[in-house]
Amino acid sequence: MNSGPGTRLPWRDRFPLCRHLAGRLLGAVVVVAAASVVIFGAMQLLPGDAADVLLAKGAGSGGGTAAQKAALRAELGLDRPLPERYLDWISGVLQGDLGRSVFSGRPVTEIIASRLLNTLTLAAVATAVLIPVAIGFGAWSGARAGHARDRAVTITAVIVGALPEFVTATLLIAVFAYAWPVLPAVSMPDPGANPLSAPEALVLPVLTLVAVMAPQTIRMVRAQMAEAMASDYVRMARLHGVGERRIVTHHALRNALAPAVPLLAGSITWLVGGIVVVETVFNYPGISADLIHAIGHRDLPYVQSVTLLFAVTTVIGYLLADLIVMALVPKLRSRPRRIR
Repeated sequence: MNSGPGTRLPWRDRFPLCRHLAGRLLGAVVVVAAASVVIFGAMQLLPGDAADVLLAKGAGSGGGTAAQKAALRAELGLDRPLPERYLDWISGVLQGDLGRSVFSGRPVTEIIASRLLNTLTLAAVATAVLIPVAIGFGAWSGARAGHARDRAVTITAVIVGALPEFVTATLLIAVFAYAWPVLPAVSMPDPGANPLSAPEALVLPVLTLVAVMAPQTIRMVRAQMAEAMASDYVRMARLHGVGERRIVTHHALRNALAPAVPLLAGSITWLVGGIVVVETVFNYPGISADLIHAIGHRDLPYVQSVTLLFAVTTVIGYLLADLIVMALVPKLRSRPRRIR
């Protein structure tokens, strides 16, 4: 029988959005915990360790004696059991202590903070450009599916999306720094200065990131938009005299965005990895240079912490995408009442 007016519904039926959010947050915590285990384990599979690198630098190609290596491994804590080392690292992370760099001796938090603002600025500017470009071109193309502009956008997206980021970066440098020298080939703001104080240095890195991330999202938005424009509710809106622009912006676009948001979130989280390549190509002073140096020198506390930071950013991106989809599709926020 149906629940009567005076029947008190269970908590999960009265607050479906809270229940959904709690489940997603719990899932995010589990994913991050699993990622920390995978990251730590993967670092242990790398050949050699920090003791080998330090001894090689100090003693030449011979790398020191076995006794020296054993003593250095004990000093660095590399001779401790893996579970103990993992628990020590992750407990420090939970307390905000990422450990110390094996080579510089500086706190990892301090090293990351010195360059993190530059990386975040580049990522934020690229995201701010990506979202309107991907949604705008996708909607503009899908609103007139099969027409010349649709074919032009689709072909361009396929060609640009097929190029790796380092190829796109090289082409942009060749065109805008050498053939038509209007932008710098490298992006090196003054030390300690905000990257936004030299916006011309951000143009080519941002264009590279957007060119790599946007094509797939454009094609997804275009496909969903074309499907929405051919739907029954759009036909009914036209029969009732609703203008084409209002149909696109108030009816079709909202329904086209919901399936594209997770893909857009995936593009933004790809930015976490792709930005390493772009920063390297343009010699941009972000965290990538330190990360590559740390990998080569087996500076595990730094590598593990930065990789975990990337993983957390990815999980947060998908969590926000899930919430945006719920905002775009109201029926996902409600839970049908059970019939008893």
